[in-house]
Amino acid sequence: MRREGESIKLAEIRKSRGLSQYALAELSGVSRVTIARIESGAYNPTLQTLEQLAAALGVTVGELVDRKAG
Repeated sequence: MRREGESIKLAEIRKSRGLSQYALAELSGVSRVTIARIESGAYNPTLQTLEQLAAALGVTVGELVDRKAG
């Protein structure tokens, strides 16, 4: 779960790789709807989901989670 002050940089990283939500869903095994909900902030992904997305994007989970100083 996301802690206060954290955000998921999924859309930014996905777009920098030139991937659509559909393409990332295919690569990661995470549904496109779930990806859209994560990107909009409507869903706090599990660690397993973050790991699947990170692997598909070639980044670490830490790179997906932006921890802002509170």
